[in-house]
Amino acid sequence: MLPLWLMVLPGMMYLLINNYIPMLGVFIAFKKIHYSKPLWLNDWAGFDNFTFLFASPDAYIILRNTLLYNSAFIFLNLIFALFIAVMLNELKNKLLKKSYQSILLLPYLLSFGIVGYLVYAFLSVEHGFINTNILSLFGIQPIEWYMNSEYWPYILLIVQNWKTVGYLSVIYLAAIVGINNEYYEAAYIDGANKWSQITKITIPLIKPVIVIMTLLAIGRIFYADFGLFYQVPMNTGRLLPTTNVIDTYVYRALIQTGDVGMSAAAGLFQSVLGFFLVLVANFTVRKIDKDNALF
Repeated sequence: MLPLWLMVLPGMMYLLINNYIPMLGVFIAFKKIHYSKPLWLNDWAGFDNFTFLFASPDAYIILRNTLLYNSAFIFLNLIFALFIAVMLNELKNKLLKKSYQSILLLPYLLSFGIVGYLVYAFLSVEHGFINTNILSLFGIQPIEWYMNSEYWPYILLIVQNWKTVGYLSVIYLAAIVGINNEYYEAAYIDGANKWSQITKITIPLIKPVIVIMTLLAIGRIFYADFGLFYQVPMNTGRLLPTTNVIDTYVYRALIQTGDVGMSAAAGLFQSVLGFFLVLVANFTVRKIDKDNALF
C-alpha cells in the first residue's frame, strides 16, 4: 500500500500547493486592498469589488464573448477530436499512427506567445503568407487583419481548434484503443459497415470519457484562455469588440488600477458560476443516463 501512496504523493502535493492553499485568499475578493497594511487588516468591502464587472459598459460584451467563444470551442473540439481519434484508430501502421499523434500533439505544447507570432506570420499585411501568397494569386488586395474585428471570431476558432484538438484526440484515441476488438469482429460478421461500427460501438463505449471531458470544459466556460485572446490578437485595441473577454478585461483593469480585490472578485465569480454549471450539467446527464454522470 505504501508504494501506491508514494506514487500519488507528488500529484497530491501539487494539487494542495497549487489549487487548495491559494483558496485561502478568497477573502481578498471582499477586501479593500491597501499595500500599506497586511491583508488581514484591510477594510472589508462587502460585494463592492463584484460590481466592477457589471457596472462597466463593456460588461455585456465581455460576458457575451466569453460564453459564445467557449461554447463554440466545446462543440467544435468535441466534433473534430472524435473525428481525428476515429481516423487514427483506423490506421494499421503503428509507426504512422505514432507520427500523426506526435504531430497533432505538438501545437498543444506550444506557448501562446509562439502561436501569436505564427499567426502574425500568416496575417501580417506586408509579409503575411495569406496576403502575399494566397490573396495575391486571386488578385485580391491585402487585408489588414489586425484592423478589422469581424474576421477574428473565425481566426480565434481556427487557432484554438488547431492548438487543442490534437490533445483531446489523443485522450479519445486512448479510450477507443481500450475497446475490446471482439465487438467489432461480431459487428463485421453481422454485416455492419464502418459507420455503423463507429456509431453503435465506438461512440457509445467511450461516452463516459466524452461526458467527463465535456463537463470539465463546461466548468471553465466562464474562463477564457488569456493567451489566445490577448497574445494572438497582439493586444490590438481595434479588435476589442470581438477579442475582449473576462480574463483580458480584468487584466487590463488590473494593470491600470492595481486593484487586486477586483481581480480576486472576478476570479471568484468565474469559479462559482463554473461550479454551478458543472452541477447543472451533471444533474442533466444523471437524468438522461445515470451511469455516465460524473458524480
